[in-house]
Parts: sequence; C-alpha cells; structure tokens
Amino acid sequence: MLKITGIPYDANSSFLKGPAYAPARMRLMDKEGSANDFSENGIQIKANHTYTDCGDMTFESTRSEHVFTTIKNNISELIKDKSKLISIGGDHSVSYPILSAFTEKYKHLNILHLDAHADLYDNFDDNPYSHASPFARIMEEGKIASLTQVGIRTLNTHQREQAQKFGVKVIEMKDFNFDFIASLPSPLYISLDLDVLDPAFAPGVSHHEPGGLSTREVIKIIQNIKAEVVGADIVEYNPMRDIHNMTAMVAYKLMKELAAKMLATNDVSPLSLL
Repeated sequence: MLKITGIPYDANSSFLKGPAYAPARMRLMDKEGSANDFSENGIQIKANHTYTDCGDMTFESTRSEHVFTTIKNNISELIKDKSKLISIGGDHSVSYPILSAFTEKYKHLNILHLDAHADLYDNFDDNPYSHASPFARIMEEGKIASLTQVGIRTLNTHQREQAQKFGVKVIEMKDFNFDFIASLPSPLYISLDLDVLDPAFAPGVSHHEPGGLSTREVIKIIQNIKAEVVGADIVEYNPMRDIHNMTAMVAYKLMKELAAKMLATNDVSPLSLL
C-alpha cells in the first residue's frame, strides 16, 4: 500500500516562510492543474485507487521539540504495516523526524538526498532542528547505512568537513552525471528538496540557487532507480514565491513519478491496494 501525508510546517525555515502552505497547493494540482493523473510509465496515481491520502498532520504547538515528536509518531503509525509513504510539504527540517521513524523500521536504510544544499550544519542559528541541519542530526544517530547527496552546489568548508566526517557521498552539481544511480542500494529513501532544480524550473522555492538540475534530469533519476524505494519526501516548495503554480505542477509531477516508482517495486497491482 502507498500512502501520502502532508506536513504543513515551516517554523524551522531560516530565510522565508511559506512551505507550510505546500501540501494544500500540491493537492490542488490534482484537481485544478493542467495535467492528468497518470505517471509516465502508465500507472494512474489516484487517491483511493493507487494510494491513500492520509491528510495533513496537525500541531498543537510550533515548538521544534513538540513538532519533532508529533511528526515522528505520525510517520511511525503510518508505516507500521507494509505501507510505503510519500510526505509532502514543509521545510526540510521535517525530514529528520521522518527519517528517525523510518530507521526504526528499516535497520539498514539508505538515503538519496536531492538538493542544492547539503543540510549538514552542526549548528545553524543555534537551532538544532533547523532546516539547514536535518542530515547532520540523522547521521549523528548512526543508523543510516549510506547517504548520497546529489545536485549540491553550495558546499562551504564546514559542510565539506561534515560530509567527510559522516562518510557522505556527495555528487556536486559541477560534477553531475547519472552514474551514481546504479550503485544505490535497497531499501532506499528519497528526500527531494525542490531547490535541487534550477530556479528556471522551480521558482517557487525559498532559496534560489542557480545552476541546478532540470525537471527532466530529476525524472530520469527517479525512473532509473533499481533499488526498492520505501519512502520519500518532497520539501521546500514555497507557494508564496510561485508563479502561476509552475512549481506546484513540477512538485505534483515529481510526486506522481515517485509514486509510480514505489508502486512498481511493490510486487502488487494498483487495484490490490484498495
């Protein structure tokens, strides 16, 4: 079974707020967008047909500690059966509690992180839960089998040292090619920050970083993965900066391709997921 959940939270954003509005806008593309609900491999990505929409999480407080616990507990509940899960929306800080839940179920979890930024800061603005630090926090726990970061084009000295410290495989944008795909192991979790894309393809993000991937290149990565993808998140979409829902449609398109990839390795037909 495939599930989708929304995480409307952006209090750990260091620059602009807005990703909290992402889940609602992304869902709107399923109803009011210009595309149909089929992925490129011919699977219809439709609620109550090929996936269950579990709605959005709610938070009694915006305090980082409370939000961490709420997200982790919700994710643990959603994946306690054999379900795969795509989380949509929020700033990148949400990946830390999501992955903390996934590592309790998958003891040798591997991560593919697509992003302009490495998000490996040991301490950013004195906020251990910052969206600039989720992969430092998760690697500190020592439960990840491997972390591969692709599309990075903002490495400073500290983050380069962090990557070396944690044994992260970093494919910087200046060195990008598709060779890494063949070596991605199972089980695999994909964390997709939309600013991995060049701003020409995704203007609706908080941190514009020129020189990124094209939409087709990200789709090619997803479609050519051979490892079993057990979970994914799509984060850092900021509707407040979008233009005519361009980025919303990109996010919706990538969600469909991720869903199709996860369903293709489920060993069950879509109709059996009802």
